[in-house]
Amino acid sequence: MKTRKLKLFWFWLLPMLLCAEFVHWQGDYDSAHRLARKTGKPLLVLVARTHDANTSAILRHTFTDQSYVQTINTKTVPVIVYADKRISYPVEMYYTTRFPTLFIVDAKQELFLHAPLYPHLITPKILNNILF
Repeated sequence: MKTRKLKLFWFWLLPMLLCAEFVHWQGDYDSAHRLARKTGKPLLVLVARTHDANTSAILRHTFTDQSYVQTINTKTVPVIVYADKRISYPVEMYYTTRFPTLFIVDAKQELFLHAPLYPHLITPKILNNILF
């Protein structure tokens, strides 16, 4: 019975996932940084915490099925790093006490292209204004 419910769940969820447009986040900062330097694209760095309700809500509502998602995927190198994991990223550059925080950075010069966006500022309206 449990397997049948799981199959029904995936049958319901799969078409939504196939039709949804979402940001293609990279999980390794160093690889994303190398790619951004190579392609000349800015880094879009989301510093988050695992199992955080704010992060989940923002990923679900702000970075899925929005008009700017394709722009993010083609014109930036998006990377998500988790502050509470042991994965390496330059903490001193992306220091924050509020999660999630979004940074837009010129990867070659390592300069911020915009002030950090804290949770209440990571909205579709603000991202539309910044990205266009």
